[in-house]
Amino acid sequence: MKAIKIFGKLFLAAMFLISVSALAQEKNDSTKLDHKMMKHDQQMMHNMMQDSSMQYKMQDTNGMGHGTTAMLDSSAIRKGVIDLKAIDKNKDGKVFQDQMDWNVISDKPGECPLCGMKLKEVTLEKAKENLLKHNFKVKEN
Repeated sequence: MKAIKIFGKLFLAAMFLISVSALAQEKNDSTKLDHKMMKHDQQMMHNMMQDSSMQYKMQDTNGMGHGTTAMLDSSAIRKGVIDLKAIDKNKDGKVFQDQMDWNVISDKPGECPLCGMKLKEVTLEKAKENLLKHNFKVKEN
């Protein structure tokens, strides 16, 4: 009789451990799915921002008609080997570069057509350094 009670307790303990591990596995799978869905949502938002910003937009920055910032069109998105000297049309040795999307570069101030962030004025050397650091190719002049 004692053997049956001990066996019963061991059986219940084993069932408990199996249940707990199954719940833990289910939660882990759920977390992976949540992360996968979040990544998909972020990609969708980035694509939507990119699509909607392909148009040229002007935005008043101080409400008084002064200091407008342009949402640049997609031509500011540089691909392939990037020629910084060709981008610097006014030959002042400076360009405007996004600090998140490094290949978004213009010779005039504006906002990134991908993320909407204001472009930062940098020297050609700094722009080149940023591009190379983030694995973009730069034309050697």
